Amino acid sequence: MELKRLKSIDIFRGLCMAWMVLNHLFDWWLKSEYIWLKSIMIRILDPIGATGFLFISGISTSLSYRKRLIKAERSETYNYRMIRNSYLFRAFFILIIALIYNSAVAISLKDPSMVWTWFFLLTVAISLFLAWPLLKTPKFFRILIAIMILIAHLFIVLLLTPYQGDSNIYGLLFHILYNDIHLDPIIIFFPFFLFGTVIGDIIFDTVLMNGNKRSIIKKEFLAPSMIVGILLIIVGVLYSFPDFLIRESLSWIIYSLGINVLLISILILFEKFEIIETTKSYKFLFYYSYYSLTIYLAHNLLYFLFLHQLNVFNIWFFVLGAFIFIGLILRAIYKIWEGTASIKVQISKLSLGITMKIEERINKR
Repeated sequence: MELKRLKSIDIFRGLCMAWMVLNHLFDWWLKSEYIWLKSIMIRILDPIGATGFLFISGISTSLSYRKRLIKAERSETYNYRMIRNSYLFRAFFILIIALIYNSAVAISLKDPSMVWTWFFLLTVAISLFLAWPLLKTPKFFRILIAIMILIAHLFIVLLLTPYQGDSNIYGLLFHILYNDIHLDPIIIFFPFFLFGTVIGDIIFDTVLMNGNKRSIIKKEFLAPSMIVGILLIIVGVLYSFPDFLIRESLSWIIYSLGINVLLISILILFEKFEIIETTKSYKFLFYYSYYSLTIYLAHNLLYFLFLHQLNVFNIWFFVLGAFIFIGLILRAIYKIWEGTASIKVQISKLSLGITMKIEERINKR
């Protein structure tokens, strides 16, 4: 049975990438006296930013892993070693790009310590490495590990924060684990990736393996996931109101996870029950998903375009224009070059190519 790709995954990832781009544009282009507008937007939409991207990356990683395991079981030339090698090479190449990106920031700011900064790409790369040995563990175990990491974070951040910037072992540990806690530190964001792998396994077993059996999908995935998502949102809001709006707080983490679980459930509901015609409706966001890594790197060129020149009124026009313009450019690129212009696709091809070369050498021995 051929397992079809879920368009919901691309829509979710596209939403996350679109929000991250728009978030940066508001940060770069708004005049300093209007920065409150960006703060309000972050408090409302931030759960579908880096947290959402790590969450959906966990889902897509799990789905890809499970599909490749099936392929390895049915093939005489494709095996588990190749799955592992291509996965780790992909994580390695993303890590290299992340360190190059961080190095560019460090050079521009003349601060060598920023080479190790939890910008988004570094968090994704390290999450991929950390998740590999956990992908074959039971779902309950991964949930337990994620919860333990978040609990550990609550104690570690209290212990290390007073030493931020100090030239001692505690200051070094803070730099390694957090650097700038307002970015995407691994100890806070890796659990989102892990939770995503759990949801990915559930989606694989209940949605992909059941095709268009709506009753099973509704009973075994949609109903439970929506209930869990809503409960997490309620707990996050009530746990320490109004801290659920403050990034990095425990209530914000719970609330954000609930938003992510509920959103992916709603998108799959729309797709599988054909509430919205995804073949036409998702295409624009598909480009933001397909070229996600390319966009993340290239959109930095917009930094100087209207640097701190716009107010709360005209910025909407320019940001919306930028969003549409980027989408149209990506559509044109897709029609002409398709995967050739996608760094993500090229990394996957390069990883698989190196893996195949290694396998050929092993087989010749």
